[in-house]
Amino acid sequence: MAKCDICEKGVHFGNNVSHSHRRSNKIWKSNVKSVKVKVNGATKTMHVCTSCLKSGLVERA
Repeated sequence: MAKCDICEKGVHFGNNVSHSHRRSNKIWKSNVKSVKVKVNGATKTMHVCTSCLKSGLVERA
């Protein structure tokens, strides 16, 4: 679910690096909210990241 319907921002992959420099896999999930949005005059529930909400790309219903 951690994927924005507006900008397609999803999960990011990388490594956890310990003090002894041992590496393990790490996943960063984007901050995605389930929001009621106005689309063509109708309300629709979409998954929107918080950066799209703050920038005003989406109008809440």
